[in-house]
Amino acid sequence: MHRPGRSREARPGRRRALRYALLAVVALPVAGAVWIGVTGLFARWELLAAQRDLNALRQSVTPASGSGSARERQQVARSAAVHAARAHRLTTGPAWYSASSLPFLGGPVDTLRGAAYAADRLTGEVLLPLAGALPTPTPNRHGGGMAQALTTLQQHAPDLVRAARVVSEVQADVHRLPRSTWLSAADRARADLARQLDRLTPVMADASLAARVLPPMLGTQGDRRYFLAFQNIAEARGTGGVPGAFAVLRANRGHLSFERFGNNTEMATAKADVDLGEDFTARYEGSAPTRVWANSNMSPHFPYAARIWASYWRDHTGEDVDGVIALDPATLGRLLRVTGPARMADGTELSADNVVDLTERTSYARYDDVTRRKAYFVDAARAAAGRLMAAIDDTRLLPGLLMAVHDAQRDGRLKVWSAHTAEQRLLQTRPYSGTLPDAPGPFAGLVVNNAAGSKLDYYLDRSLTWEAEGCSGGERLVTVTVTLTNRAPASGLPGYVTLREDRPNYRTRPGDNRLLVSYYAGVGAGLTGATLDGRPALLASGVERGHSVFALNLELPAGSSRTLVLHLREPHADRAPTLLQQSLVTPQRTTVKPGGACGV
Repeated sequence: MHRPGRSREARPGRRRALRYALLAVVALPVAGAVWIGVTGLFARWELLAAQRDLNALRQSVTPASGSGSARERQQVARSAAVHAARAHRLTTGPAWYSASSLPFLGGPVDTLRGAAYAADRLTGEVLLPLAGALPTPTPNRHGGGMAQALTTLQQHAPDLVRAARVVSEVQADVHRLPRSTWLSAADRARADLARQLDRLTPVMADASLAARVLPPMLGTQGDRRYFLAFQNIAEARGTGGVPGAFAVLRANRGHLSFERFGNNTEMATAKADVDLGEDFTARYEGSAPTRVWANSNMSPHFPYAARIWASYWRDHTGEDVDGVIALDPATLGRLLRVTGPARMADGTELSADNVVDLTERTSYARYDDVTRRKAYFVDAARAAAGRLMAAIDDTRLLPGLLMAVHDAQRDGRLKVWSAHTAEQRLLQTRPYSGTLPDAPGPFAGLVVNNAAGSKLDYYLDRSLTWEAEGCSGGERLVTVTVTLTNRAPASGLPGYVTLREDRPNYRTRPGDNRLLVSYYAGVGAGLTGATLDGRPALLASGVERGHSVFALNLELPAGSSRTLVLHLREPHADRAPTLLQQSLVTPQRTTVKPGGACGV
């Protein structure tokens, strides 16, 4: 009788234990949710505080700020790093890890954790080490800005290389975060962070490369000389415009100077002795790029043009150069916007707002004599170069100049080639090398070369639409639509602008243009058909650096538009194409419609 009594007394205890266990099962998720909510709110405040510090740091390094010593910047960077580290700590631990793994519900939690981790790495591993390396504007106009910048660049080269690697890793991490969750605010935050990283990653890659190649290229290890070509984008060529005026730039321990200036007439009798391979010869032999200076840069692959120009210069003077740089009037305009206007020998003010119009349009109306007009181009180049040389050692202007150079490189208006193999191997990985990539994958590039000998490309508009239309037999079907418009007026243009050196056997009017139009597709792409203004068109096919190239000569009357449509079969790929950029007076309008995914 005793044992049953003890059993009855034990039952209430077991029931209480069961109730406590059930309560704990219910309470733990609630407590976890409360914990995540509270710590998430604190983490958001910390991230906002870090963002305020970053905004303050950005303002302190602008050329117009006139403030912000290296020590002050490091203090602000340290504050941002502390806030970001706190946000990261607040979003770690079992509760956050478990919640982020929940189906559907865990998406925003995973996003916030990833954003906090990204902010922690960016501020602690990138921003903080580099804050002291940023140039400091000083009141001294003659502070040896470039030489000082090179010294700083060399000192902090390991930090820049490491920072570029971290930024690339963080970019990949952020792109792996959930793109679409039940919380739109988290989705917007992730998308905004991804966009910022997509802009920052190539900038850091450029900075990392500059730290390795810029000091030797600018003479820290001995004198360097570069052939500098000014491309006239009123007459299109593959790398931009026809090479007109030129200069020889000398670099010695960061000090830059111009040794001489000249124009294309000087190169008329020179020849280039360079072997660029069978594909190049097959595609361009009829245009004689190594014997006709004006045709030397018909290929969009800038290293070809650079090697040809260097060989021309060697034949003309017996001198070797350490590299080649190409720029156009739009680049000069960006530099003049930082330095202020230059004054030409005749008193003309050359400014950011008028340099393209003066050199690409007005000068042709002002001078009937070709010799005087070419001298005008050289004088414009000399005036802009002189203004730039006077500004480059001004520590207040140097950050703005470097940013202008970066923007011109990004837009394909400033290209660089080094005759030193190790440097060129690094340069060709970046867009400003003007390298036509030879890797497989989707690709789209419209390249026009003026075939009339005119200067009518000042009035040329270009648009390209690339659209994937489906898959067939392991290949992707692609339609490319190219529209070219000649906005040249029907009258009033100088004869030199409307010149027809091609001497066609059909009647033309002043302002009519003719272009060699080339479309660069991906490696292994095939053309199944083409139309010009809705009628079947026959295009010549070729290969350049592995790319399939389809070309035709196109008459483009003044005031007209013509539309070329190409139907292609490309090797299977689900991503958008890499785009080739040819920079002329008016930027090309490009639309990409990737379409749906293809099955293998």
